[in-house]
Amino acid sequence: MDEPSDCAAPVPGFDTLAVRAGGLRSNFAEHSEALFLTSSFVFENAAQAAHRFAANGEGYVYSRFSNPTVAMFQNRLAALEGAEACLATASGMSAIFSCCMGVLRAGDHLVSSQSIFGATVQLFAVVLARFGITTTFVPSDDPAAWARAVQPNTRMLYVETPSNPLTEIADIAALKVVARAAGAVLVVDNCFCSPALQQPLRLGADVVIHSATKYLDGQGRVLGGAILGGKTFIQDQIAPVLRTAGPSLSPFNAWVLLKGLETLGIRMERQCANALVLARWLSAHPAIERVFHPGLESHPQHALAMAQQSSGGAIVSFNVRGLGDVELRERAWRVVDGCRILSITANLGDTKTTITHPATTTHARVSPEARAAAGIGEGLLRIAVGLENVADLRADLTRGLG
Repeated sequence: MDEPSDCAAPVPGFDTLAVRAGGLRSNFAEHSEALFLTSSFVFENAAQAAHRFAANGEGYVYSRFSNPTVAMFQNRLAALEGAEACLATASGMSAIFSCCMGVLRAGDHLVSSQSIFGATVQLFAVVLARFGITTTFVPSDDPAAWARAVQPNTRMLYVETPSNPLTEIADIAALKVVARAAGAVLVVDNCFCSPALQQPLRLGADVVIHSATKYLDGQGRVLGGAILGGKTFIQDQIAPVLRTAGPSLSPFNAWVLLKGLETLGIRMERQCANALVLARWLSAHPAIERVFHPGLESHPQHALAMAQQSSGGAIVSFNVRGLGDVELRERAWRVVDGCRILSITANLGDTKTTITHPATTTHARVSPEARAAAGIGEGLLRIAVGLENVADLRADLTRGLG
């Protein structure tokens, strides 16, 4: 008889989880994850159907809210984030909206960073306002401002860190103290880092949001989103919204995202390294006024970023030099239009490097006052660095920078 072991089973590393976690095999014993393209599932008898529809039994019912391929993606991402549970959605914005619908009610209040994606600003300030949910926007890097903004009816704190597009860093642990005192849920959008660089739940967040469209896919192929947190929270507050409203992730998109997760760690390592090299080069360029990248020592939250993240990330934003908004926009657009390798698109997280002018694309629907408060001027450009040779990226940008 073997002697009992006192050693616990070793915890698999990140890259092992990215390749192996959450896998399910059918009776055919396939090696690659199976793609279950089906809208519904067949039951053995009426009693089993009734049992599953009552949500009392294991098994799949209808792909609007339960599908094996989607479940594999959810379980793998939960393992990477260190979450008890995950629910996938059709897009990153549908994940944010579903989270809000699960947590907030008419008359509630949320506090949000003013430095967030433009569509999220519109969701909070316009869409949720129609239902009697109010939002106060504050600087992401000032925990005291978050505490001052809390009201008796505050139910949620929402933050992107790093922020889009200026890569501002929020102190997650400090915001957790504010959220706990307010009895509110702390939601962290982890899109820019992905779990390869940062796991907000380990830092004090209650909920993590992902636009899986970005780094989780990694090749700009499909849309997807995810909400991660405690099992009870996901089951009781988020699952009813997804089951009823139906912002579902398709099985095909889930399968593509599963394949993306397999290379997440190695992609992020290379893209982050490329980004830092490019950021240092841009910092020394005479046509550039300022560069925003958490890996640079000049970044105002560099120390905090290095404490929360394993690297500075793959996003580099910068302001071109110029006088007045008209000249700044002309110079910024000249850089964009001069690119032959960098793709002119607002998407990010791709293996192909992309460039965009936030003031007229991702944040075009945000009011000029809100853009100014968030530091998004006419001279700002955002680059999501991919896997190309950095020398080629420098040469491409030099054409427009002059």
